[in-house]
Amino acid sequence: MQLYFANHRAVWRVGDVAGVDRALFEPALGRYRVPAGTPVLLDDGMRPVEPLSAWFRWLALRRKSAKTMRTYAYTVLMLLAFLESRGLDLRSAAETDILQFRQWRCEDDEDPVDDPTWDKNSAAIGLLYKFLEGIGYVEERPWRATARGESLSSGTSTDVRVRHLELEQYLYLRDVGFGGLDPDGQLDGMFHGWCPHRNRATSELALMTGQRIQEWSTLLLPELGLEEGHRPASAEVDLQACAKGKRRRSSYVPAAAMQMLDPYLAIERPEIVARAQRTLRRRHRDLFVVERFEADATRVRGILEGIRVSRLIRAMSPELRQITMLETGDGLNPLAVFIGRGGRMLTPSGWDRVRWRAWDRMKRWAAHRAAPQLPRRCWVYHDLRHTFALRLLIYLTREALGDAMAQELPMSTLLDHMTGNPLLIVQQRLGHRHPSSTYRYVRYLKDPIREVDEAFREWTAAGGASYITIARHLMNLEEHVHAAQG
Repeated sequence: MQLYFANHRAVWRVGDVAGVDRALFEPALGRYRVPAGTPVLLDDGMRPVEPLSAWFRWLALRRKSAKTMRTYAYTVLMLLAFLESRGLDLRSAAETDILQFRQWRCEDDEDPVDDPTWDKNSAAIGLLYKFLEGIGYVEERPWRATARGESLSSGTSTDVRVRHLELEQYLYLRDVGFGGLDPDGQLDGMFHGWCPHRNRATSELALMTGQRIQEWSTLLLPELGLEEGHRPASAEVDLQACAKGKRRRSSYVPAAAMQMLDPYLAIERPEIVARAQRTLRRRHRDLFVVERFEADATRVRGILEGIRVSRLIRAMSPELRQITMLETGDGLNPLAVFIGRGGRMLTPSGWDRVRWRAWDRMKRWAAHRAAPQLPRRCWVYHDLRHTFALRLLIYLTREALGDAMAQELPMSTLLDHMTGNPLLIVQQRLGHRHPSSTYRYVRYLKDPIREVDEAFREWTAAGGASYITIARHLMNLEEHVHAAQG
């Protein structure tokens, strides 16, 4: 058996490469079209393997992301190979076989997985058997219900570690690691990095919005109001397709983060776009070429795979955003805010390389008198999200209390007086599905072992104005929402 993944652009290019009439592909790309990234499992005769191919289509039509479907597909292939080694298949597998597959994955495999990874595997297997049971392929799932329900999961509850940055650590990360300065704030003649203004802007945006890397790295210019040369003081981004679980929410981008974008947009980005023109023109037919903006720049209209289409920006997938270009008349301008060589949006691995280069620079200057203490492990972009959540939670609480004396209260006393509203706002702004995900920040701040009071007072003294603005803006938004609902 061979596993493939649906790729519309690859099918469309066949007409160019092989000289085949594209009209032959219209049924496949029209009426019978499956979403991009859908797994396709074929046997030795290149025929679809059922019922797995039907399950893959079922997942795709329920808008599972391409990344999730890929993970599910490889999990099921491993299960099939395991069962085949025992002379079994999905229909004849018993509870013992499924449980022994779990033991093999978690203990006996050459590269055993941890509990969180197995829980993703078990989710795929559970969803598969739910589908097979629904179509009558099996009478029931081969494993029995437990106290936790019909689940193969490990049952391990993971409490994600909250790692935040102190003010001097963040400035060191932004200016020395990403920005190419030395710890004294002077230009480092030994710096040989690339796009320091871009990298500093991404760190500031992540810190000031709390967005995940897939959210801020896939932003488009119109989402920040930057289309056609506009430079708004702040922005409100409507996140959806690039958010975790595609849960729609609004993200406020304050003035400080927008201002940090200016050097990158004025200096670095135009140079990257100019150098990428030959590459972009060569790939023209593989791109989504936008001709104009519609509906106050919340929708774009252009040519995709030879067809004129209109797309709502917030509903555009990360994959579509990577190939979205604006036809300016003078050339193609990528709509992605943050781009790399060739005019392409950076991939997660590309951002990882940026992060590790920054970490190497920070370690090189670690002995300098002005350098802060570095953690044992390299920082990740998600640490900026944790820092945002912790700071915003405190500022919102102080604003909600409306008491100037709250600035002098210990952290634990302050949180004892916390109302539910600040937690609700933080939960909504971070895109947490469950309140428990947000409450872990309260537990962290109230832990007497952690001495975070002074660290947060430093943030208040140096950068409090921005967070006070963010807190008041978000609270005003909530008041308007509640008023409208009332």
